[in-house]
Parts: sequence; C-alpha cells; structure tokens
Amino acid sequence: MKSIRFRFVVAALAVMLGAAIAKSQTADAPPMHGHEFAMEGHMMGFFAKYLDLSDTQRAQMKAVLQKERPTLKPLMQQLRQAHEQLKPYQEGAYDEAKVRALAAQQTQTMVELTVQETRIHNELFQLLTADQQAKMKEFEASRETRMQRHAHDAPPAPEQ
Repeated sequence: MKSIRFRFVVAALAVMLGAAIAKSQTADAPPMHGHEFAMEGHMMGFFAKYLDLSDTQRAQMKAVLQKERPTLKPLMQQLRQAHEQLKPYQEGAYDEAKVRALAAQQTQTMVELTVQETRIHNELFQLLTADQQAKMKEFEASRETRMQRHAHDAPPAPEQ
C-alpha cells in the first residue's frame, strides 16, 4: 500500500513538474509536447496554493525545473521521433522486426525518462516541509480513492 501511495505522490509531482516546465518556457522557446508538458502552469499554481508554497520554495522548484529541462527535452523528442517512425508501419507495409526494434528503442527512452522524472520529483518533494509532504500524501490518498471508485464504477469493456 505504501508503494502505491508513493507512486501517486510521484504522479502528482509529475503533473506539477510538467506544469512548471511549461510555465517556465519562454515565449521564443519551442513548446514541448506530451500530456505532462501541456499544463501551462495551472497545476503548478494549484499545488502552490494548495500546499501554501513559500516564494523561496517556488523559486527553488523553478530553478530545479529549469536546470533539468535540458535533460528531459531530448528524451521527449526521442519519444516523439519513435512515434513518428512507427506511423508508416501502422498505415502501410508492416515489418515486425523493424517495429520490434523501434519499440525496444522507445522502451529504453521511456525507462530513462521515468528514471529522470522520478529523480526530479524526489528533488521537488524534498523541497516541501514535513507538513506540506503530509498534505501532499493526503491529497494523493484521496485521489487514489477517487480513481479506484471511478475504475470500479466504470462499465465493463465490450467483448470482441
């Protein structure tokens, strides 16, 4: 149960990380694509208010995110490229060996991205006070309960 709670804390921090990265981009910087980078800062604002982050904490988090952006950007670009390279096999001639090679490459990129995001999330989480960390854990536990309830209430998948 504790590991599930930690995963949800990491997921919430991922959203916060993505939002902060999106917010910290300058107008002339090319936008990053992907759900975790498309938040335009509203989740960061939510967590800043919800956790009552100090100006110092906000500045520290922004500094962490700016420092880590060059690490994450190439990984996101690699995922985008892999997705684009798979398209011809979805819509045209299928070559299983090439698809497997591209999928393996994509998997390695996702592993590296997960490692880097988890490290960054941990660094952000450590910037929180003990009270803020507890509040974040409570938020995630509540979110987990809502998600489980939603999954339980979802209609069964149609048979094929």
